[in-house]
Amino acid sequence: MVETVWTKKKDNEGVEVHLIDQRVLPSREVFVVCRTHQEMADAIRDMVVRGAPAIGISAAFGIALGAQELESIVDPKSFLSEMEKMERVIAATRPTAVNLFWALARMKKIWAEIADEAPRYRTDALFLEAQAIKEDDIERNRKIGSFGQTLLPESATVLTHCNAGALATGGYGTALGVIRGAVEAGKKIKVYADETRPYLQGARLTAYELSEDNIPVTLITDSMAAMVMAQGKINAVIVGADRIAANGDTANKIGTYGLAVLAKEHGIPFYVAAPFSTIDPATPTGRSIPIEERSSREVTHSGEVQIAPDGISVYNPAFDVTPARYITAIITEKGVFSPEDLSHHLGQESLPNT
Repeated sequence: MVETVWTKKKDNEGVEVHLIDQRVLPSREVFVVCRTHQEMADAIRDMVVRGAPAIGISAAFGIALGAQELESIVDPKSFLSEMEKMERVIAATRPTAVNLFWALARMKKIWAEIADEAPRYRTDALFLEAQAIKEDDIERNRKIGSFGQTLLPESATVLTHCNAGALATGGYGTALGVIRGAVEAGKKIKVYADETRPYLQGARLTAYELSEDNIPVTLITDSMAAMVMAQGKINAVIVGADRIAANGDTANKIGTYGLAVLAKEHGIPFYVAAPFSTIDPATPTGRSIPIEERSSREVTHSGEVQIAPDGISVYNPAFDVTPARYITAIITEKGVFSPEDLSHHLGQESLPNT
């Protein structure tokens, strides 16, 4: 299974964080090395790494890199001041994915507690915490897969959108974790993968992951989804999430909302698979979720090839919001919830940090 982010210890040079460059998959496997918090922030912003859980994990490692940069600073107040600046740099990279802010808050709790410690101790502690966030995510994903696979029949064809697999997480995946969990349970699963314009995460990443795992996958363009549903080829739609509001409204890659409406029309269950860290109780409804807008070039070009007229006006929101009424269930590491049950659950307990 492909790995998204990992560390390497360099003699006398500290720790490096390595990322697989998701911008060039599947044609090439290229690795980006981050040695500073700014390099990590650039990697997140420029889509070297993407997917809400993976963004959070990478942000945590970015904070640890920042602490490593500050090993010449002994004074706790100066350390805290500089860490706050680095946090702001990383926080400004991707506004929609709430896992980014969840991971930064978890890291901040640690650095605030250890500001009085020796510089090397601070660095080591923050790298350990970032690694724990990654390992926790993998474990959560496996639980999501275990809970989610029970929703699928013994033989099923699933439609996916974007990439919510190992590349989008610490490993295993959320939406693809459900598919992997079903396959591991002995079920016969086939997948239709939307290409996911304009960044083609489905074509480039989901198809790549499933092919690597020998899970049967058929690639379709986004505009074909309605037809394959109408033809009775789809048993369930499973997607990931970048932020889930307290009422169950879900922000995910642009095009998700349309799939949910189509699934409702065709009587097909529509599932969202995400860890609890993607649920934001401070966001009451989807109307409050900030939607990132990205470069027009992602729409006007395919790689380096221009496919639209010069100077054309472009609107390129990276995400849309699916209202809770179109969501059959939300699959988490704590179990499967209807949007209404999720709202009640959030009212009974606070969002966990671990």
